[in-house]
Amino acid sequence: MIGLKLRMKNNSKLTLKIYWRYVREFKLLIFVTFVCAAGGSAMAAIIPLYFKKFFDLFSNQVGTKDAVGATLISVLWGIGFVELLRWIFWRLAAFTNNRFQPLVIAKLSEHCFQYLHRHSFSYFNNTFVGSLVKKVNWFTRAFENIADKVTWSLLPLLVELTIIVVVLSRKSLWLGGAILVWLLIFLAINWLLTQYKLRYDIKRNEAETNVTGILADTITNNNNVKLFRGYEREVASFSEATEKVRKLRQFTWNLDTIFDGVQGFLVTALEIGIFYLAINLWKKGAVTIGDFVLLQSYLLIIFEKIWDFGKLIRRLYADLADAEEMTVILNTPHEIRDIPGAKKLKVNQGKIEFREVRFNYHETRKVIQQLDFTIQPKEKIALVGPSGAGKTTVIKLLLRMHDVTEGKILIDDQNIAKITQESLWESLSLVPQDPILFHRSLMDNIRYGKANATDEEVMSAAKLAHCHEFIGEFPEKYQTFVGERGIKLSGGERQRVAVARAILRNAPILILDEATSSLDSESEHLIQDALSSLMRDKTVIVIAHRLSTIMKMDRIIVMDHGEIIEEGSHQTLLEKTQGTYQQLWKLQAGGFMPQTLEKQK
Repeated sequence: MIGLKLRMKNNSKLTLKIYWRYVREFKLLIFVTFVCAAGGSAMAAIIPLYFKKFFDLFSNQVGTKDAVGATLISVLWGIGFVELLRWIFWRLAAFTNNRFQPLVIAKLSEHCFQYLHRHSFSYFNNTFVGSLVKKVNWFTRAFENIADKVTWSLLPLLVELTIIVVVLSRKSLWLGGAILVWLLIFLAINWLLTQYKLRYDIKRNEAETNVTGILADTITNNNNVKLFRGYEREVASFSEATEKVRKLRQFTWNLDTIFDGVQGFLVTALEIGIFYLAINLWKKGAVTIGDFVLLQSYLLIIFEKIWDFGKLIRRLYADLADAEEMTVILNTPHEIRDIPGAKKLKVNQGKIEFREVRFNYHETRKVIQQLDFTIQPKEKIALVGPSGAGKTTVIKLLLRMHDVTEGKILIDDQNIAKITQESLWESLSLVPQDPILFHRSLMDNIRYGKANATDEEVMSAAKLAHCHEFIGEFPEKYQTFVGERGIKLSGGERQRVAVARAILRNAPILILDEATSSLDSESEHLIQDALSSLMRDKTVIVIAHRLSTIMKMDRIIVMDHGEIIEEGSHQTLLEKTQGTYQQLWKLQAGGFMPQTLEKQK
């Protein structure tokens, strides 16, 4: 529990530090907002002084009614003038705040977006997308809530209570002292109760995040839930998670109710006690009837502000708890980072070297034992082997989805660990096994390979990838939205869009990860022409399980358990008696062997 409190304290400081970094960019706006809010609050505390004078005039009855009436009207005009000033102050505060807060919220959103997207590929693989979206939204919403509480609640409370204590102390030290002591006791109790409740607010938020993650995960996998009869299991799992949230929510709400009861008792005690003291002072002639009006007005202000303060502190900590999860992300160092002074990659030939490369996902799972091989400029190689051999890991290391544990990877004699990631990715084109598309138009998805491409260039790439045919069948053609992750397209259509994107990008190094696995035989035959054209004059790495698709590659590298066990041409490897490649080939003998691969030479 001590560790939890320390963590909360540290994360709250980090949250406020991030907020302040962007708030201070708009010092003038926040200064004007605070000055106007303080001015409006001061006017609210001054108005009861006029009402005190107003009722003292009634009770004293000095002079004729006309004279007293004239004085009363002048006091009334004074009240109207102060009310006008208060109205002006609050309107100015509101307008400057309306300018200030949206600017900061926009900056915070951009910061979250930029920092989040710089986390590594593995980070996103281990985190629910739905929970990340929630964390970003809650982080910016927490700033808005905290800024509102400081501007419209804490600042007015501080100003008004200070004026009240000063005014009453000048009238009677007993009155001012009693109010001050009561305020200190009240605030201390609220602070202690809030500290106690905070730990449960954070637990509740963590439980709610888990519920959001389960919801997002099951919606994404709704087909699996149906087809594998997982409905009842998922409902039970979701119910268990929501039950945990329910219990924590009920407990925290019960704490709120208890806190309200404690506050109500303290408020009643102050009201009875302060009037008892005032009556005794009235007996001695120390206070007037107007002072009772002043005292009652101030008590109403105190009760309103203090009652809000109890909830305010709890909600303030709840807001900090809401922001905490995103704060953790923003203070988690990026796993893959550019070194200081990293240079841009310059690919002149496209030579790739793996030198004594080792890679472990963690200490107990060694994926790549020791890898030494060179891909010559414009050479086309294939990586084959059983599942878990390390083929995909080789690609991930080349793309810097992970950094190597030992050794180095060179492109044209440039260590990829010492160049910028952006320049590395700019020099590579990847056609993945399961392409994921944006919920945007087909035009936008293909153009993602080259942001400044013209519509004509996009359509030309689509024709080469044989996308143009199925795109023409949509009513909105290239402006058709494909749905989240491209769900409105078939697997083969998504893969052809990915190929079109790679054709448009035209990077010097091409990676095909089962690039035709989702295509039927007819579609694969059509797209082989596009791939042959795409591979021309490029360094190409192909991962394939269907060996018939890589027969004509310059070199085939066979991997197993993170090591190279065979390499050579298709024919050379077939001639190796009891070779791994030969055994794999026999298992697939008679498979589809497209003749168009002849063209890639």
